[in-house]
Amino acid sequence: MLSIRSLQACYGNVEVLHGVSLHVDPGEIVTIVGANGAGKSTLLNAVAGVVRPCDGSVSFASADMTAAEPDALVKAGCVLVPEGRQIFPDLTVQDNLLLGGYLRWRREGRRSAPAAIREVCELFPVLGRRREQRAGTLSGGEQQMLALGRALMARPRLLMLDEPSIGLAPLVVKETLAAISELRNRGTTILLVEQNARAALAVADRGYVMETGRIMLEGTAQELAANHDVRRAYLGKEYRRIND
Repeated sequence: MLSIRSLQACYGNVEVLHGVSLHVDPGEIVTIVGANGAGKSTLLNAVAGVVRPCDGSVSFASADMTAAEPDALVKAGCVLVPEGRQIFPDLTVQDNLLLGGYLRWRREGRRSAPAAIREVCELFPVLGRRREQRAGTLSGGEQQMLALGRALMARPRLLMLDEPSIGLAPLVVKETLAAISELRNRGTTILLVEQNARAALAVADRGYVMETGRIMLEGTAQELAANHDVRRAYLGKEYRRIND
């Protein structure tokens, strides 16, 4: 479904991604783990068309999307939920959801909007109870659910999630990851970027470890969770003791 080959991306004269290659197959949850500053968010933004690659290629659903604009990616079915949620705080929950499907409404008309909102509210019941509430008054966990729900309104084939657990309480993280697993069960392919490697590998099928703009390791989630270097750096107390 998604194929990235030798991707390079820069901010000005600073190269952030150094020849990144990975793939995501239909029906998978693939995670990218790594420390802050590893280039994970830049990678998702480059795929989504927010950051323009300076070399390499991005292919989605067998089409070359390397130079595509963000709206073309969304129209093709590749949708990014950015870090920090980036909801519209002064709009209601319902209006935020409706904005997520703007390209869909242009294609289908608004007749499908009520059913689409019901589907999102079935997955996140709290959004149904808060439909007329301003989004900025929601809790952090509810705002993350809204960001996910807004993306789902576009009916994505591939959902890219950038740090969905950041800033959330452990119980809310668990609920968010459960929702991600349920989305995969419903047929959505997911590319998940997470600093919380333990949580990410618990729900993923495969994963990549990223450091300083490069893919350093890849394997099944079970292989990465059992890898000594990954455990030391991202999963275990040993890493904290070394860096104390």
